[in-house]
Amino acid sequence: MSLADELLADLEEAGEEEDGLYPGGGGGESLEDIPEEMEMDYSGTESVASIAKLRHSKPFAEIMDKIGHYVGNQRKNSEVSGPVEADPEYRLIVAANNLTVEIDNELNIIHKFVRDKYSKRFPELESLVPNALDYIRTVKELGNNLEKCKNNETLQQILTNATIMVVSVTASTTQGTMLGDDELQRLEEACDMALELNQSKHRIYEYVESKMSFIAPNLSIIVGASTAAKIMGVAGGLTNLSKMPACNLMLLGAQRRTLSGFSSTSLLPHTGYIYHCDVVQSLPSDLRRKAARLVAAKCTLASRVDSFHESVDGKVGYDLKEEIERKFDKWQEPPPVKQVKPLPAPLDGQRKKRGGRRYRKMKERLGLTEIRKHANRMTFAEIEDDAYQEDLGFSLGQLGKSGSGRVRQAQVNDSTKARISKSLQRTLQKQSMTYGGKSTVRDRSSGTSSIAFCLGLEIVNPQAAEKKVAEANQKYFSNMAEFLKVKREKEDKV
Repeated sequence: MSLADELLADLEEAGEEEDGLYPGGGGGESLEDIPEEMEMDYSGTESVASIAKLRHSKPFAEIMDKIGHYVGNQRKNSEVSGPVEADPEYRLIVAANNLTVEIDNELNIIHKFVRDKYSKRFPELESLVPNALDYIRTVKELGNNLEKCKNNETLQQILTNATIMVVSVTASTTQGTMLGDDELQRLEEACDMALELNQSKHRIYEYVESKMSFIAPNLSIIVGASTAAKIMGVAGGLTNLSKMPACNLMLLGAQRRTLSGFSSTSLLPHTGYIYHCDVVQSLPSDLRRKAARLVAAKCTLASRVDSFHESVDGKVGYDLKEEIERKFDKWQEPPPVKQVKPLPAPLDGQRKKRGGRRYRKMKERLGLTEIRKHANRMTFAEIEDDAYQEDLGFSLGQLGKSGSGRVRQAQVNDSTKARISKSLQRTLQKQSMTYGGKSTVRDRSSGTSSIAFCLGLEIVNPQAAEKKVAEANQKYFSNMAEFLKVKREKEDKV
């Protein structure tokens, strides 16, 4: 076995192990295995009827005839009695819904047939018009004559103006060859068949949407009539759908592609009809899976209401849909704008500084004195007359000026005078008490201290001072004085 075969075998084993991840008991019974279609070459096929047989099949004709019969005969009573699966029109709706899937597959086959045939005439058209129906309509309109691109009203209804311009420029430089009459006839036949099948599909959709209102009115209101019909068809009826949990309801219509070992990162696992309905697809891609879970839960409730033939007017369905839309709006709300909080108004009050009373006292001592304040003041429109005016620009301001009302002398300021410790104050008080007289430094006693501070003078009794000097002279320097201590020492020696 080669290395490539071993790699493919490992990928197949990994795919088999993933089958058990799907809920529902049967290892993914609700999933539909769709093998990757190989590119078929229809260039050698003579007629489109040999590969596209649905249009002329008997089941297709029967279903379309029954649809025409029920559309012509409208039912008067919109209520359904008993199990809804027993109603013949309900079975027709399920069959018609399955027919739309077959019509889509048939359209893809016809598109490939037309593409392979028309590539001989205009090979670049496939890359310019990727949509299948638009490609088929464009081929039918152009045919062999590629100059019809310019000023073609029919083509303007199919393609945009920008695409028509690109197609016109490319058609003028294409290397394709002219087609024969037989080939053109087969192409027109294939295009007519594709357009007819597309009309039948739209007719089926209109019928299903008009008839689902009496079979499952609440479910149709939430996800639409077409999606509701698809869900009921895959689940096996409305009764089986009502018994199914919401987690399994999400898997109805899911497709698992076997890509033969190629990357599957672009595929969306666990996504069915509900994920691809218009309600979910209208949201951004990052919210669709979350929205599908919510819609599946509400569809389960609506199907149970419809299975018991309650709320025929669809009131429950409208309420559930409004709840879904409110949650969708809540998810898509932008985050609240962060409000810019303004700064608080500054407080200009006095702030507490480090140091407290000591710091305030220091500021008082180092602050401007009254002399400095007056020296800083200047009289308007007067020439200063000072010794240093011409050299340094020095001025004493309003100090000593006439009319200032101030005497130019030292002013006593409690905040700027010298500080004396308490021990020194006690020493000075003792000295003043011993020798008489008063000290001018921080004397707390009443009497002449206030006068001494104000006038800078000290009142002393001169007779008391003379008396003290006389006593000292008489004691130490009189003629009768003697050295008592020396005398005592001599007496001791004798």
